[in-house]
Amino acid sequence: QSCQCLAWKPRPWGAKSQQVVAGYSDGTIRVFSISRTEMELKMHPHTLALTAITYSTDGEMILSGGKDGLVAVSSSRTGMTIRVLHDHKGSPITVLQCSRKQYQDFGVEGGDLWLATSSDRRVSVWAADWLKDTCELLDWLSFPAPAGPEGLSSLPPSLAAFCPWDPSTLVYVGFGMQKEALFYSLHKKQVVEKISLPFFATSLSLSPAAPFMAVGFGERLLRLLRCPDGAAQDYAGHDDTVHLCRFAPSGRCLLTASHSAVLLWELTGS
Repeated sequence: QSCQCLAWKPRPWGAKSQQVVAGYSDGTIRVFSISRTEMELKMHPHTLALTAITYSTDGEMILSGGKDGLVAVSSSRTGMTIRVLHDHKGSPITVLQCSRKQYQDFGVEGGDLWLATSSDRRVSVWAADWLKDTCELLDWLSFPAPAGPEGLSSLPPSLAAFCPWDPSTLVYVGFGMQKEALFYSLHKKQVVEKISLPFFATSLSLSPAAPFMAVGFGERLLRLLRCPDGAAQDYAGHDDTVHLCRFAPSGRCLLTASHSAVLLWELTGS
């Protein structure tokens, strides 16, 4: 089976063991120990290929999304599936992300805030208390797009991410009425900022250390944006679609990937 997606397990301070979870084309999930180079757990919560996977912020739960739009929540210790969410059914999950929240943020209990994005330009935002087995829908976003685009063999992906510098705000990019990045406030329930883009985005990453955003495009271009003023710097170097952008946890490096190249960028200055 082919591996479709993977994620590192959050590591408690001082812990030595390292684990990654991987989602496969047959709907299975495997947890691997890096230190022991062996598989520790296998589960099968999906019937179709996985398209996105992540851990809860405490590493106790694994959130996985499939090609059919179903999202499963499974225990990382036992492999048991705790719940299956059907809200995005019918459209492949493109992004799953978890973020810590203050316990009473948004008037609901729980320490995790997480989002799911599907290829039909919908984003759901949830608050979860995994110990109490509660998962509450906070917001549901649907972004419009023109019908029947010409000249596009496949639509750009729908991508969303929480802002590290403001967890109550998320950023969305995808095929739509305009080429832009949208900043949506979960408190105000509306788009509060728009930044124009030269093309539709194919990848997205937000720096955990500074208000910077990296956006990749199908036109072999990488753009670094300072938020919220939108000051931009463009970089060439890829020979194909920039389909992956990832900031390092320190924010000092940026990894980007295309069909046949992986580039590591060093961010200097401010």
